[in-house]
Amino acid sequence: MVNRDSLTGAALCGFGMMILGGSVSLSRLVLDYPILTGQALRYALAAVLLAALLRLFPRLGGTVPASRPTGRELALLAAVALMGLALFNTLLLTALDHADAAVVGTVVGAAPLGLALAGPLLRGARPAARLVTAAGVVVVGTALVHGAGAADGVGLAAALGTLVCEVSFSLLAAAVLPRLGAVRVSAYSCALAVPMLVVAALATGEWARLRMPTATEALILLYLAVMMTVVAFLAWFTGLRLLGVERAGMFTGLVPAATLTVAALQDQALPGLTQTAGVLVVVAGLVWGAAGGRTPAPAAPEPISAPPRSLSGAEA
Repeated sequence: MVNRDSLTGAALCGFGMMILGGSVSLSRLVLDYPILTGQALRYALAAVLLAALLRLFPRLGGTVPASRPTGRELALLAAVALMGLALFNTLLLTALDHADAAVVGTVVGAAPLGLALAGPLLRGARPAARLVTAAGVVVVGTALVHGAGAADGVGLAAALGTLVCEVSFSLLAAAVLPRLGAVRVSAYSCALAVPMLVVAALATGEWARLRMPTATEALILLYLAVMMTVVAFLAWFTGLRLLGVERAGMFTGLVPAATLTVAALQDQALPGLTQTAGVLVVVAGLVWGAAGGRTPAPAAPEPISAPPRSLSGAEA
């Protein structure tokens, strides 16, 4: 029987992934702006907003609001920032430069299956057959939505690296969420990602092209900071804590479905039959997984013996 926490977690994870997927087309409007610099600005603004939220509502900070992250927790948060934000964006851009978006989306779309397998294995448990099957169904649906495309070796390697970052993002975050809470994990992750992206921008020479964003670019970066980072991160991390990584991971399959829906509305054109079928397959996988018994207990704040964006990174 599905309990209240399961329903709340499912709604939050679904909401976060719908924001992420629906923001992909908007992200294209800032492609002419230096990418790494833009991401650094986005996460810096998000970190300030999240810090203000913690200041105003300290009880949102976790089970022990007054405490600071321990050294081990800071290391895990830095890993979340590196894998889920900074490195994810770098590998994603590299993949898109050497492969069609359809190929990258299909590879990264395997994240639900990766989380369904890796989550329990890292806890020393056996993956639930029903969840693995449901995650596999979601992956198939994601592949149908994205379609086929071409890629070279660099593109495939970068896409696989992006997939690893996507899975690691949730697995690492799950280890610190129980004690620190969604707001604090989001705030520290965003703040720690900023210097990483600044270093990457300097190393690649991107800052030689630094300029003021146009009015449109500034508005899009503001939207990405508020909605796609603050709101989507809080929804995802809260849902992740309630559902556990295996069940929450399946909702990453909603990203291409949301992207397809928004693109259809913007272009005023109906999606193809195969893409529509893919969305239905994703929904079927989510329903199958959600009906699979009790939600696993949230990750305890012990060592990770025990994570969008998705093509926009996260998360973009």
